[in-house]
Amino acid sequence: MALVTRAAERPGGGDRSTDVDLMALVRAGEASGLEQLYDRYSRPAYSLARRILGDAGLAEDVLQEVFMALWRQPAKYDPSRGGFSSWLLAMTHHKAVDSVRREETLRRRRAKAAEDDETLIGEAGGGPDIDDQVLTSLQRDGVRRALRELPQVQREAVTLAYFGGYTQREVAALTGAPLGTVKTRMLAGMRRLRDILGGPAFSKLALDEGAGL
Repeated sequence: MALVTRAAERPGGGDRSTDVDLMALVRAGEASGLEQLYDRYSRPAYSLARRILGDAGLAEDVLQEVFMALWRQPAKYDPSRGGFSSWLLAMTHHKAVDSVRREETLRRRRAKAAEDDETLIGEAGGGPDIDDQVLTSLQRDGVRRALRELPQVQREAVTLAYFGGYTQREVAALTGAPLGTVKTRMLAGMRRLRDILGGPAFSKLALDEGAGL
């Protein structure tokens, strides 16, 4: 199934069906369910992938990969383990990190074939250091694993902010919870994550990546 509209240009969907309803359509092989989920979540998923990869084309590739995986294996989403939006963004994060690693492998092969590592390193100067990107991605992986230990409502709120970059008001609108409740869930969730992951490294990463917290 082709999802060809660029996420940065795609308008948001106005359909009021729940994510669970749309996933039921996807499981039944109904393309309309996937199209509505794409309308609803392609923009935040694309933004997340681009923030990790720093490249619009690679981010588009990851977005297509995420929704094709959803179409082919819809049973991988388990509603009992959390909201659809947080699950989709977590999958986007995982695939974007995989893309970073693939790009690093390709760069290493090109460097070896060129027989002049110093020249290649000089040509690559000025851009973000790929090793730093992978390290930060691995740190995010640790946070993602720790998120599984949170209660579902805290995990959903923190994931939307941490992985999706949403503000508290936007998280409230997405989850249908009052703003005060969202603030309480996010504060409790962030404190619990800090306890699990231990200290300053997490605090700095959370501040850098979760600007809407």
